[in-house]
Amino acid sequence: MMRNSNVESLLEKLLGSEKTDALFSTLNFPAALDEWEPAIVTRAELAQAMNMALFEGLLVRSENGRKYTEDALSRGESVHFDHGALRTVRWRENGALPPGEAAFTRILRPLGFKLAGRYPLDKLGMTGRAYVHEDAPDEIAQFFLSELHPEQFSKEFQGAVTSVLSSSRDPVTPLAASQLSDLERDGLLPLEPAQELLSVVVGAFSRQHDTPTESNYEVLLQESPEMAWIATEGNAFNHATNRVADVFALSDSEKAKGRPMKQDVERSRSGRVFQTAYRADPVDREFLSASGNIVMREVPGPFYEFITRKRLFDKRERRWETDLRFDAGNATGIFKMTASEAK
Repeated sequence: MMRNSNVESLLEKLLGSEKTDALFSTLNFPAALDEWEPAIVTRAELAQAMNMALFEGLLVRSENGRKYTEDALSRGESVHFDHGALRTVRWRENGALPPGEAAFTRILRPLGFKLAGRYPLDKLGMTGRAYVHEDAPDEIAQFFLSELHPEQFSKEFQGAVTSVLSSSRDPVTPLAASQLSDLERDGLLPLEPAQELLSVVVGAFSRQHDTPTESNYEVLLQESPEMAWIATEGNAFNHATNRVADVFALSDSEKAKGRPMKQDVERSRSGRVFQTAYRADPVDREFLSASGNIVMREVPGPFYEFITRKRLFDKRERRWETDLRFDAGNATGIFKMTASEAK
């Protein structure tokens, strides 16, 4: 099948030809993008290129996800990228970065994503929101965008949050903000500005604050492993998710291989959404010691998730549709994949 030349050009400029070829061979590609106007990039094309680049970045950081993907490709399979997840902090002392999900809704909305659901994660002191693409909701990967609420934790915790986040920089340049405004207004951009914008928005999914201190990290870890994770990883993809036909069979198969799979599959209250995951890949990160020296510690990094979505019957449209919703209980269970103690 002929590739969408706009998406291909966007990715080649950002990642190079080899990684672009690998992504096209690995991931599902939306049928809605089978037609295109060369050098005129639509919001859906830019959104798909962003998602593909973010998936590639996740595999670089997740050895388990990389091994699974390599195994799947060797079997002649592909990956249906269902959603990516990231964590933010809704806090007034957030440096130059807009607080909470506002740092990303200003990117997602111009690219065509809309709010599709809100999920209270009360046990974690967080709120999750799902953003789905208006032009191809079942084919362009969603975002599960969460906010942590420091006011629900102790004063000492809040002080540590402020200390960690107050150095945050804003990755969205004035030029990128202008390009996002043009994209939101018109729904498309010429190729060269789209290439410039893609580099900025992909770069936004990373850590924007300075190296955390060990003492702050320990305070955060005691009350919220999720906030401790943000201290080292920032707004990087927390996980990426492959949609599979039978997550139960997959779970059994991966456990049999000795992979670090979650013990139980999470089941939604609707009975239509089932999720499991590998445990977080360990990563080495820098910290500032009490004496001001750089020290290295092994901490939880990202992870790779699997989801099975059953279909539901739309009575108004009289057709079957994939249940694209999430479940607060499922999400809470999945978030615990990064809750292991740092070494």
